[in-house]
Amino acid sequence: MIFAADRMLGKLAKWLRLLGYDTLYCNSLSNEEFLALADEGRVLLTRNTKLTDKVEHDKLVFVQANDPMAQLQEIIQRLSLKPDPNRFFHRCTVCNGILEAVDAADVLASVPEYVWTAYNSFSRCRCCGRIYWPGSHLKRSKAKMESLLGL
Repeated sequence: MIFAADRMLGKLAKWLRLLGYDTLYCNSLSNEEFLALADEGRVLLTRNTKLTDKVEHDKLVFVQANDPMAQLQEIIQRLSLKPDPNRFFHRCTVCNGILEAVDAADVLASVPEYVWTAYNSFSRCRCCGRIYWPGSHLKRSKAKMESLLGL
């Protein structure tokens, strides 16, 4: 399942990406541009009540929760998603691009020296070039995901 999140759901989009779901998010899209994403086969996620009757109900989910983790749980339950741990951390949280493993030598000039010396595993987004490494943010994110999914 692929998604598009409206401008009110940026944190939800980030968490769906962390779970490996293709999730478009752009806070500058007009309502019309956002709704058009349903034509690409995307399930639209919104908190905007004005959009609920503008597209077929199976192509749009009105998110009721305010808290991003509660929103994520709501989406997982309502859509009966089965997140695959093998897909976790394979998308860029910034642009939704696919991450690929890169050699440490390839990122030497792109990360702080202390990061380069402390870690030997790096990934780079194929689209925006952002570099990722298994820092403390990864452990915190994994713990939240395990708690949420009961892993």
